[in-house]
Amino acid sequence: MPQMRTWEAMRTQIHGQLERQTGQDTAAWRTLITKAAPADEPALRAWLDEHGVTGYPQMLLVWETFGYPEFLLASADELVGAQYADRPDLRPVFDAVIAAVSGFGPADIQARKTYVSLLTPRRTFGIVQASTRTRVDVGLRLGDVPPDDRLLVAKSLGNEAITRRIALTAVDDLDDVALEWLRRAYEESC
Repeated sequence: MPQMRTWEAMRTQIHGQLERQTGQDTAAWRTLITKAAPADEPALRAWLDEHGVTGYPQMLLVWETFGYPEFLLASADELVGAQYADRPDLRPVFDAVIAAVSGFGPADIQARKTYVSLLTPRRTFGIVQASTRTRVDVGLRLGDVPPDDRLLVAKSLGNEAITRRIALTAVDDLDDVALEWLRRAYEESC
């Protein structure tokens, strides 16, 4: 079974990124922020921009200052459970996708609030999202592959790297064709 990445691991990674980029750790930045006393999140973001802190490190310092969203404090199991709480018939579809990915080679999954990212050691190759109460979409990173009747255009699914999707309404929809597309996305991202 692929390793389930937690938000805590990502948070730890961003702490390291902040220190590498600025030469100061999170505690030092919290002290500077306390002294600057920004009134609200936009003021803090502007202040951090002025000090060259952008991207994930900025996001981290905003959360350190004003509090973390609940979903970042939840475990991966809690996040996935919440995604399928009102659609329990789709949970076996999700589980089948994860089981299939585990046979491809080294892979991790990152549970997020509304979907799960599928990752090779190099990059994200897909996502699994319960898009409706009756359908799980498996979004895939597939270069210039044209869409067809099974491999659909992915719109608003993950990020812009996810170009195609396969719609699954039951475990049986994860057939040889769907598995081959999933495997191809994995291999292209290794």
